[in-house]
Amino acid sequence: MSKLSHVSDSGKANMVDVGAKSVQLRTARACGMIRMNPETVALIRENKMKKGDVLTVAEIAGIQGGKRTSDLIPLCHPLLITKMEVHASLCETGVKIESIARCIGQTGIEMEALTAVSIALLTIYDMCKAADKAMLIEGIQLVEKTKEDL
Repeated sequence: MSKLSHVSDSGKANMVDVGAKSVQLRTARACGMIRMNPETVALIRENKMKKGDVLTVAEIAGIQGGKRTSDLIPLCHPLLITKMEVHASLCETGVKIESIARCIGQTGIEMEALTAVSIALLTIYDMCKAADKAMLIEGIQLVEKTKEDL
């Protein structure tokens, strides 16, 4: 069995052993979208949602979520995150979320970037659900991941 296998000899799930991998600067970008009614978009634009400033709260929630990824996804390694950025932008059909995550480590940071987007989108859903029962979260995806030797 490979030393980087996710299943031990006993058949139980384990974290992948990344100890032999070199430390690198790793970056990941992710995005996603929440579609909503035009009236909901207008409420967000005019900052009239009862729970407050939707875009700012979603960005902060996304950052918090990205930082907590290893607490949420059982086999993810805790990482030394050096950057976590989440940007929410309003468009005609809803809100687009983009994230950038960076770390110095031995394993990728794509799960953190994806988690940041997911949590930001779920926050928007929570803040707008009273005004819009037809919202749709879609298109959560990894856009890019890179690694550079230090």
